[in-house]
Amino acid sequence: MKELYTEINKKLYYFTIIVVIAIMLMGLLVDNPYYSQDGVAFFLHGLFLTIFAISLLLYPRYTSHNSRLLIMITAFLYFYSLFFIYPDTWSNFIFLCLIPAISILFFDSKLFYFSLTLNSISISMTFIYIILVDKGAHYSYIQDDLVGNIINFLGSQAIIYFIFYISYGRLKKQQLYFQQIKQSERLKTTGQLAAAVAHEIRNPLTVVKGFLQFYEQSNETDEKLKKHFHLMVDELNTAEQVISQFLSIAKPTKEKELESVSVKQVLQSVTDLLHSYGLLHDNQIELRIVDDSYIAANNIEMKQLFINIIKNAIEASNIGDSVVVSASKMKEFVEINVKDYGQGMTEKEIESLGTPFYSLKSKGTGLGMMICFNIAENYKGKISFKSAKGEGTTVTVRFPSLI
Repeated sequence: MKELYTEINKKLYYFTIIVVIAIMLMGLLVDNPYYSQDGVAFFLHGLFLTIFAISLLLYPRYTSHNSRLLIMITAFLYFYSLFFIYPDTWSNFIFLCLIPAISILFFDSKLFYFSLTLNSISISMTFIYIILVDKGAHYSYIQDDLVGNIINFLGSQAIIYFIFYISYGRLKKQQLYFQQIKQSERLKTTGQLAAAVAHEIRNPLTVVKGFLQFYEQSNETDEKLKKHFHLMVDELNTAEQVISQFLSIAKPTKEKELESVSVKQVLQSVTDLLHSYGLLHDNQIELRIVDDSYIAANNIEMKQLFINIIKNAIEASNIGDSVVVSASKMKEFVEINVKDYGQGMTEKEIESLGTPFYSLKSKGTGLGMMICFNIAENYKGKISFKSAKGEGTTVTVRFPSLI
């Protein structure tokens, strides 16, 4: 929520809250029948108003779920206290119906359902109190048409839920669209960078590599120098691989002929290929597939995608841990999970995955994960992460099922 509070938004927020507090103060001080008659009622009204106002004013400094929860609880205390302190003011019942609407402003689904549930329980207890205890003595406007008031309350909660459902759904779509734009900008930035530097770097590298290979194979070169030349050639190969990854992102995606790809065969091929790599780190790869599934994609790119993901899982694992690869069909989708028991990642680290040059590996470039996102997007797939520090990581890849 912190990103919602720019300097301008803070000014608007505080201006709005001050206006609201001023109106509530007017309700307390202007023509209040308990101002001189009942000091306890007036004191309680002022106390709950003060608590509610303070929680609203402090929120921009502490924009957490607990702060939002505190605002909702104080809102309940304030509006229900008004309802019972001023029984003759029938408009207070309207405020009780509208309390959950406050939570919509925070776009917090858990808070909304909490407030909706709490309000339903509170209003039910209020109706029971009016029927059994008050018996219309102070709340005749509710007692005289109890069924109608209950229907109105239920209708108001249904309308509030509908507003929340529509607004929250639109927000989620906007967040997804924003993430897609960020990913598109990452690819665009990397592509522009690749186009600018690939030609300038690749040609000198080729020349240098050629001379090094010549000296390495020459009989006149000392054996010790040959080892140094071999190491330099290996490093140049690594540099060329990085440039190739740049170019694979930079070049326009051509229309590839889709084929029916067996998920089981792809994963079996990839795990067989990486089996020896896992043994170097003392890691086993466990493949768990019951039924085969098929997706419309390119077989080579699917292998490239899962080689990157499983290789990352092996490198993130502790010595002796296993990497579990599983696949299953879920309605219209095929879901592939790659789970490791390594150090895990924070939410901030997960959000940064796919960013050029961002990598949790000491020698990583971040391009491998970017390519994975690009491949998945090309075939209407989605990659998601579930991770926590010290608990490992589960990478979930979903594609539309062909069959």
